Amino acid sequence: MQTTLDFQYIIELFPILIKYLGVTMEMALLGFFLSLIFSVIIAVIRVFKLPVLHQLAGLFISFFRGTPLLVQLFLLYYGLPQLLPVLAGIDAFTAAVLGLSLHFSAYMAESIRAAILGIDKSQMEACFSIGMTRLQAMYRIILPQASRVATPSLMNYFIDMIKSTSLAFTFGVAEIMAKAQMEAASTFKFFESFLAVAVIYWVIVIFFTRIQLFLEIRLNKAY
Repeated sequence: MQTTLDFQYIIELFPILIKYLGVTMEMALLGFFLSLIFSVIIAVIRVFKLPVLHQLAGLFISFFRGTPLLVQLFLLYYGLPQLLPVLAGIDAFTAAVLGLSLHFSAYMAESIRAAILGIDKSQMEACFSIGMTRLQAMYRIILPQASRVATPSLMNYFIDMIKSTSLAFTFGVAEIMAKAQMEAASTFKFFESFLAVAVIYWVIVIFFTRIQLFLEIRLNKAY
């Protein structure tokens, strides 16, 4: 039985895993883009307290924040096609992206809502005084200011989303976690394989954490 760490194997594994990094980042970027759209819509609904939609948005947030991401992914990929046959042809990659976007939009919506509510009410009143509607004031004045406040938490969710893409391997998406699992199963070098993939995720997170710090400094420069 092997009792020493095979550093040579880890070094040789890095180039193999990095080839699948594109799939991981594509899932994370697409998921974050969709999450941002969903979360802004949900946040605006919650801020304006639109009848019926406000209650539905609250239910959406409660469900996706109150259940595990893995369960949501399985419901989406395996469960929904039983109820909606039109979804029977959905592929694993699309299901993973959609699942990630729905899950994280529930969290991001609350961050954006808090950022919007943190903007002084006089800003909205000033918009009304020059003839803007609520929606015009929201996307021209309020949301740009709220984006500065929400950026740190949104970047944290994006980093968390990158790590959560590893769950997609459970239903066959060929990303770096799936490749690490296959390499471990074929060589029985489980510790080395998972250590290599952990290091890759760690480096990615450090990189985007640096970007987050840069954005925070840049956005707060005027303040």
